[in-house]
Amino acid sequence: MILYPAIDLKDGQAVRLVHGEMDQATVFNDNPAAQALAFQAAGAKWLHLVDLNGAFAGAPVNGGAVDEILAQVNIPAQLGGGIRDLATIEAWLKKGLQRVILGTVAVENPDLVREAARAFPGHVAVGIDARNGRVATRGWAEETDVLVTDLARSFEDAGVAAIIYTDILRDGAMKGPNVQATADLARAVSIPVIASGGVSQLSDLITLRDTGVIAGAISGRALYDGAIDLTAALAALEE
Repeated sequence: MILYPAIDLKDGQAVRLVHGEMDQATVFNDNPAAQALAFQAAGAKWLHLVDLNGAFAGAPVNGGAVDEILAQVNIPAQLGGGIRDLATIEAWLKKGLQRVILGTVAVENPDLVREAARAFPGHVAVGIDARNGRVATRGWAEETDVLVTDLARSFEDAGVAAIIYTDILRDGAMKGPNVQATADLARAVSIPVIASGGVSQLSDLITLRDTGVIAGAISGRALYDGAIDLTAALAALEE
């Protein structure tokens, strides 16, 4: 199982939110590129980046910070937030991103996901953010009646590289991931599923890994707070 350290970008800084509330942002590093380098030095094999402002604006906002990260690290990175058209997808991939994450458009314009996955095989993931089993969009501000499993299954034949599943009620709250819901989703689809939200200690990562069906996990606040030592966690997951 791959561990993805998270760098959430707001106003050019690395922050963490609680339950996705922009007014509850804690700044952990005002130099996101330095944070990315620290994660790489600790042994991370991937980075998970989120343009929080972009998720609300519907277009990239923290592009400068992402550019600086990509210029300084040599491990692959995936990015979500404000990516809602083919031109933006292509531009990010040309800049060196390994994978773009499509969230809101996966609900509002699923044909774009299919077109992008065909045009850039292996480089397009779907981000499914959920509250009580139903999908939320536009930076988690809008709830839909779409069931998580239904949305995921609709992309089974699209060539999507991964699904990043976030339980909003767990995100940033340090209360543990929703292992059951994530594992159920992973069993329901053939697309690799990455868990996001709530990882607060090493045992959470081990529990996710030991389901045998979850391909990856994203952790942010626990790494910044020191609740999880990244190097130790990476070593433990490889055992």
